[in-house]
Amino acid sequence: MTTLMQASRQWASRPADERFLSLTDLRDAVAGQRERSVASVTTTRRIEVQPHPADPKWGLTIDNDGTIVDPTHWSFGQLASLAGFSARELRKLPAPIAADALNYCLRFNRDAEEVGLLRTENEPVAMGGELMAHHELRAATGPRYGRVWNEEIVTALTDKFGDGRTGDFRVPGEFGQAVPITKSNTTIYGSDRDIFVFLADEVNRVEMPNRRNGRSGSLARGFFVWNSEVGSQSIGAAFFLFDYACSNRIVWGAEGFKEIRLRHTASAPDRWLEEISPVLMEYSAASAAPIEQTIREAQQKRVDDDLDAFLLKRFTRPEATAIKAAHEREESRPIETVWDAVTGVTAHAKSIEHQDARVTLERKGGKLLDLVSA
Repeated sequence: MTTLMQASRQWASRPADERFLSLTDLRDAVAGQRERSVASVTTTRRIEVQPHPADPKWGLTIDNDGTIVDPTHWSFGQLASLAGFSARELRKLPAPIAADALNYCLRFNRDAEEVGLLRTENEPVAMGGELMAHHELRAATGPRYGRVWNEEIVTALTDKFGDGRTGDFRVPGEFGQAVPITKSNTTIYGSDRDIFVFLADEVNRVEMPNRRNGRSGSLARGFFVWNSEVGSQSIGAAFFLFDYACSNRIVWGAEGFKEIRLRHTASAPDRWLEEISPVLMEYSAASAAPIEQTIREAQQKRVDDDLDAFLLKRFTRPEATAIKAAHEREESRPIETVWDAVTGVTAHAKSIEHQDARVTLERKGGKLLDLVSA
């Protein structure tokens, strides 16, 4: 078993306005955001950075073909990268100097390049005694950035899982017990940069005979879904079984972690429809019974006679050695079945300090369950 920290990191870092009490609330927010957004392609020659009229010493704004937009923290970093600068260093400079440096590099210091811009119209702001339109630049990406809109993803989730509060899959409780959903414990998040959703079915649990040392037990089903319209992360989903989530949203006792992750290339919208969306829909409709059957078969399906060869087909030599040792440490016997191998992977994953390396190994371990139906 292992712990998953992805939801806990979201819980620890999200301000109140990025926390939602239901999927329908998040859907309404991202739908409104999309309705107010315009995606366009321009060239670096047609972008002009200027000191912001409201803060001409330290603030910056952007004129793109006559439309004035204020960059977000994220899009300013993307724009600085296009010009070959460190955003962190540019932020230390007075606005006129930073603007001149960006304009020079965007116009003269490199070939003209196409840039995909995403701007969003927000509430008007008071300036000079008048209400002025307020456009925000949320992204400056490559022209072939494969944007999958947050609205599409959250709408698909609400179509299949409801509001995330009352269906089978909902915001998880605390230590396996249902509790009122509040902004302090929700697992539904969204901002101008990204979304992250963690839902679980803790009622229809998966029964597992001989889970540990001959003792039976049960696990809940859970999944993560994430996306960014602006290029801050991939689009993806992860599926797993687990014991419970605690009050700070750490997922404890996770097993069978499987992940699908897509980069925002030009084909990303089609691949979302072909690869991730069908799996989510199947997950929503499936009962726990097929998963229980898969686990039973994995517990019965023996690995190849040569355990080392079996593991080395799928893991590096150091990983294979560590997986065997972790299983013996947890179960006091060598690996014999596919489920034993999964158990060894999750046991070893607990000892890996860095989250990315741990998730990569857990992903490999989750693929072992595919051998049952092979």
